[in-house]
Amino acid sequence: MATPRIIPRRAAAQVNAALADTRVVLVSGARQAGKSTLVRIVAGDRLAERRDLDRAQDRAAASADPIGFVDAPELLVIDEIQRDPGLLLAIKAAVDEDPRPGRYLLTGSSRLFGLAAAPDALPGRMETVELWPFSQGELDDEPDGFIDAVFSAGPGLRHESQVTRADYAARIVRGGLPEATVRNDPRRRQRFFDSYIQALIDRDVRQLSDIQHKGEMRKLVRILAARSATVIGANSLESALGLSRPTIARYLQALEEIFLVKRIPGWSRNLGTRATAASKLIFVDSGIAAGELATDARALLRPGAPFGPLLESFVLSELARQLTWSEQLVDLSHYRDQAKYEVDAVLENRSGQVVGIEVKAATTVGPDDFRGLRRLAERLGDDFITGIVLYTGSATLPFGDKLRAMPVSSLWQIPAPATG
Repeated sequence: MATPRIIPRRAAAQVNAALADTRVVLVSGARQAGKSTLVRIVAGDRLAERRDLDRAQDRAAASADPIGFVDAPELLVIDEIQRDPGLLLAIKAAVDEDPRPGRYLLTGSSRLFGLAAAPDALPGRMETVELWPFSQGELDDEPDGFIDAVFSAGPGLRHESQVTRADYAARIVRGGLPEATVRNDPRRRQRFFDSYIQALIDRDVRQLSDIQHKGEMRKLVRILAARSATVIGANSLESALGLSRPTIARYLQALEEIFLVKRIPGWSRNLGTRATAASKLIFVDSGIAAGELATDARALLRPGAPFGPLLESFVLSELARQLTWSEQLVDLSHYRDQAKYEVDAVLENRSGQVVGIEVKAATTVGPDDFRGLRRLAERLGDDFITGIVLYTGSATLPFGDKLRAMPVSSLWQIPAPATG
């Protein structure tokens, strides 16, 4: 079997920059998203020692002598720090005594602030770099520059695409987890996703929360996949699971803490109308969501298949990936008001400028597809940069002032504007 190629990660530049001026750097993200490979590459040109808390002997040593465990003259890499969050106190003491930057490079598959056993997590001493599964641009060696480009060019942005609906379906079911991307046999990929989810529930979720109903947790994941890119509240899941609302809320929080799902908050500004504050839920990896629905690329194209919701979830996750390296500091949210105007994604930069994005699975679009975007444009005035319907067609098409239809692949095929 050929050795898989090493795909460069955009987060590497962020990690290197953080090590240059910050004492502790944490790379956090989903299990098997490539964190260990990334830190090994980053640490490769440095004098560094490495510990792995997934190994029983390393955990035993850390528990027996935490101060000695973190004592290192140069960079110390510690994988899966959430397995012994108490080590953070020893690291805190070490970097307070020796405040040189680049002392520790950590990885974690759970958000440290969600761990019940985590102490005060190094405020002012640690920078966190979030690593998602591969983006489409990383997989295809494309520029992944849409967010910076759209805030720069606005409605002047143009792109033509050769990507087909069938290709989008294939990308959705493949996802971006490194192990899944090299499995071309759909059955083998499905086996990977099934074992991946079960391992998360058996190990990581139970570390975070007192999970007494593993069967219901597994059922919850499947329900969430069937409701991808929709607003989900704990109350709507009570009857389906037979669990109390507080228990469901705790389970949802645990799934977010281990980077299986992500909540996209509701967006609101004082626009003279009430907007929902409820979050929309997506899977961090579209392949997992498709796997939970037992659908392959061919089935996803059939009438009645969940192509639309999975495509929206796929687009939102690609935007979320891109936000971790874009030059623009942007918040991602969604919009829905009481008059039932909706916008799938709202990108707002620190200056209050807004880009609205709708996602359509069709290869053609019409004026009605811009209903929510026109509402947003009317409410925001000059702060509204542009509204874009991302669709599965090939051309960029104008639909009025500041409104455009663009191919979904614009997300990863458009380069960021040149700087300097």
